Amino acid sequence: MKDSNNIGLVNAAHPDRESWARPDDKLDLRLWLRLLTCSTLVENRLRTLMRNDFAMTLPRFDLMAQLASAPRGMKMSELSRSMMVTNGNITGIVDQLEQEGYVERQKVDTDRRSSLIRLTAEGRRKFRGMSRSYRAWVGELFEPLSEESRQQLFNLLGELKEAGRSASTPA
Repeated sequence: MKDSNNIGLVNAAHPDRESWARPDDKLDLRLWLRLLTCSTLVENRLRTLMRNDFAMTLPRFDLMAQLASAPRGMKMSELSRSMMVTNGNITGIVDQLEQEGYVERQKVDTDRRSSLIRLTAEGRRKFRGMSRSYRAWVGELFEPLSEESRQQLFNLLGELKEAGRSASTPA
């Protein structure tokens, strides 16, 4: 049986994206699949904890995190760019959070078509509680790695991030 989140078979020896790579495949491919698998494992765990403890989805939490760092608010296009998703995705999430009283829209005086999205007082309170838990969960997930290994991984991924940005910048 196929699992939609995995390339491999469910209940196979290694049911994850990395499982279909062969030992003789290029290191770049094997590295990418391992990175993707690790990212998915961490994200799925955080998604489950966020849903179980706060009845909140990870994308909604992520949007609130963006707004928490921008107290004056952000336009939809800014949110879309910073979260690397489409405006349509942002609109749906903002609509949900607005209905729950966690965000508000404020019209921009200079552009009647635009709104600034901001956390409400209730949204800031809710985010602070979720953020404390989120930080603790991330710490627990990386705790098995030594401090030195975490720092080395952080540095190496920083190099990969810069290489990726350079590659996507038009010449």
